[in-house]
Amino acid sequence: MPPRLSRRLDWNTTQNPLSQVEAVARAAGRLRFDLTSTNPTTVELFDDGPKLAGALGRAAMACLARYTPAPGGSPEGRRAVAADALATRGVVIDPERLVLTTSSSESYSFLFKLLCDPGDRVLVPQPSYPLFDYLARLEGVETLPYRLEDAGHMGHAGSARWEVDLPALDQALRLHGERVRALVVVSPNNPTGSVLRRDTLAALDARCAERDMAIVSDEVFGDFVTRPDPEHVPSVAATPTACLTFSLGGLSKSCGLPHLKLGWIALGGPPETTRLAIDALELILDTYLPVAAPTEQALPELLQLGAGRRAAITRRLATNRRILADTLAPPSPVTALPAEGGWLSILRLPAIQSDEAWATELLTEDGVLVQPGYFFDLPRDSHVVVSLLPPPAVFADGIRALAHRVAVRMPPG
Repeated sequence: MPPRLSRRLDWNTTQNPLSQVEAVARAAGRLRFDLTSTNPTTVELFDDGPKLAGALGRAAMACLARYTPAPGGSPEGRRAVAADALATRGVVIDPERLVLTTSSSESYSFLFKLLCDPGDRVLVPQPSYPLFDYLARLEGVETLPYRLEDAGHMGHAGSARWEVDLPALDQALRLHGERVRALVVVSPNNPTGSVLRRDTLAALDARCAERDMAIVSDEVFGDFVTRPDPEHVPSVAATPTACLTFSLGGLSKSCGLPHLKLGWIALGGPPETTRLAIDALELILDTYLPVAAPTEQALPELLQLGAGRRAAITRRLATNRRILADTLAPPSPVTALPAEGGWLSILRLPAIQSDEAWATELLTEDGVLVQPGYFFDLPRDSHVVVSLLPPPAVFADGIRALAHRVAVRMPPG
């Protein structure tokens, strides 16, 4: 008999049809242009390996003799993160209101433990990460989606932004509010690239404060805003609010170092509430002591190296955005939707077939791998999502092949 496992793991693990096609294409060597990679270590971006090795080697030697863990992270590490936030984005964070974790996924796990009882709910944006359902379920928590809509669809002429559908959010709160403990925002959002604005934060803060809910703001792409605006919120935790807030960041995106496994949570909101939350969060962290000592020891040096890595990522994003604009200029039947930041681009394709059908045809006929929009719960069909990180030569050839495939599939006239 198979062992009885937790019902938190009873999701469907069968490969979806596109993944099966991808596996066959990879095995046969027919995958020519992977436009889905968001791993910055595999796309020919960096040449600072010796410097990284030196930083980690010095840190390892410093902490091998004695291990002195601190539940929320060392004071030196927390000060380094706060100083980096000030230098890169002008964000003022009190190091005493900041804790270290191993990743943003772990940060979510700890915050769901902190804020929710089993069966409680968290509001999560759609479209956005496909990961939220898994992270929440593993903590015995349910997700409740709230919609982002592109402003044109909502009737805001002349605006290319994606915005929170506040009436739909209010309806969800009326139906489920008694068990909703937190609202998650992602800024810049993945994949829409939309950035949280001050008026939207004020509206969300009012709703959350009224219901004793917290705001969890995922800001891992916060260093990659391409169209800055004074109305953008650079960090929710650094913005005065009536409700408790948490801002998430980490080395994975800000420094292109996903393999070194270090993230952080900054806390904001009313001082007394924040102090209680920090104490409770440090109790959780003391139970796990998650951060590896060498990475934490090297953190100040890693953040310094991270400035160069961020610059390399930013240049790559800009180059590939220019390729998109040039390749998909009218009369191309493919449109890249506007975005204010992030690492992804949403492409709108003609609605002559589904997004999955487009992705499958591009892979089987042209060796171009893209993600269908439904992976991110995009609201309407015939969208695919591409990463802006691949090497420019690969990206350019892949986008040209995509545009050509769509053009030849268009009906005459």
